[in-house]
Amino acid sequence: MSVVDVDSARLRSEIAAFYAGFGVSSELSAAFESSALLVPLVGPEDRVFTLESGGLAWLCAFTGVEEYARFMSARGVVADQSYRFHTFLGQRLREFAAAQPDPTGVAVDMLGAAPMAFPPHLDEEPSIDGVRG
Repeated sequence: MSVVDVDSARLRSEIAAFYAGFGVSSELSAAFESSALLVPLVGPEDRVFTLESGGLAWLCAFTGVEEYARFMSARGVVADQSYRFHTFLGQRLREFAAAQPDPTGVAVDMLGAAPMAFPPHLDEEPSIDGVRG
């Protein structure tokens, strides 16, 4: 498998099933975790690219070069500039997101035909006198 030939067919299929109304959340999650995804890198340290929305940080990941290119074009890509990315398994992205100090989710194929969000697990313990347990 080359660096741009990612294996995300199962994930795309499960996302399509979700949009068609007969997806199974456990299958979608399993497909995400086993899929190889492109993740944009930024800065001289090659940090993973994140966006903030709704008070959460989102790691951006893509099921293929076409989806990544669509996202970059919408962001005003400069033709003669190179855009770095790395390939990660969804499971590794989920682990990385969970290890962040602030709630962080993974957004797959943002601005694509079938975007999918994998939100962070938020502790929803009841609060006592306004203090979370």
